Amino acid sequence: MTEKFMTTDDHKKHDHSHHHPHPESFWSARAKALESLLIEKGILSSDAIDSVVQHYEHDLGPMHGAKVVAKAWSDPVFKQRLLEESEAVLQGLGYFGLQGEHIKVVENTDTVHNVVVCTLCSCYPWPLLGLSPAWYKEPAYRSRVVKEPREVLREFGLDLPDTVEIRVWDSSSELRYMVLPQRPEGTEGMTEEELAQIVTRDSMIGVVKVQPPTATVR
Repeated sequence: MTEKFMTTDDHKKHDHSHHHPHPESFWSARAKALESLLIEKGILSSDAIDSVVQHYEHDLGPMHGAKVVAKAWSDPVFKQRLLEESEAVLQGLGYFGLQGEHIKVVENTDTVHNVVVCTLCSCYPWPLLGLSPAWYKEPAYRSRVVKEPREVLREFGLDLPDTVEIRVWDSSSELRYMVLPQRPEGTEGMTEEELAQIVTRDSMIGVVKVQPPTATVR
């Protein structure tokens, strides 16, 4: 059983010193207070807010990363360039900007499984994955996935055999990570567009695997 904690020291010095001037709880409290006020005044409904958050978390945002994954699955030359020159390739596709300046793509294989965390705050590749999930910012995930990644992954429903090495990558403001998940069996005849539809945000963080589409009963 092998588990490794990979910091940005493998590429650059990990420095969070210039991050948020206020604790994350400060902004969370402000956001919740504003949401409560808008709902109380009848300007917004909680269902409308949930719908918008759902759209950005699971649909619009992650589709950028999903398209990159689908292209990598379909084009071996592109995949090799993506893994070797992640930042340049992603910028060439237009995926850069705030929290997308420096991104490294790491590949899951039969013997290595990668999972991403930000141990000190919530660094995350927004241009590729959209809004970060609430659990990604929770202290429990940020501390536990480093110490007991296999157990945390089991709680997400992913039970990996002991023969698979788990590498935990610590994102920072200087370098953020995205996982290139394994292509599931049974998808050989699918187009890039179809493949992108089955790639999930959580699979690009590394806490789940991509599942093949459910067969349609005729």
